[in-house]
Amino acid sequence: MKLIVDNMSCNHCVKAVTKAINEIDAKAVVTVDLAKKEVTIEGGTISQEDAIKAIDNAGYQFVGVAY
Repeated sequence: MKLIVDNMSCNHCVKAVTKAINEIDAKAVVTVDLAKKEVTIEGGTISQEDAIKAIDNAGYQFVGVAY
């Protein structure tokens, strides 16, 4: 899944979002593209809804789904 997330601007943001997702699903592979403001989650079993909640709880704003 590929999610668009606002408020990410640095490596700390990348680590925070990655940690938030991996706390729910340790097998998920998280890739963050700061320029595109995209978070790509592959593998694992985390649902889109849970990923969005984790991102929001980490202090970042889910904007939409990237295609």
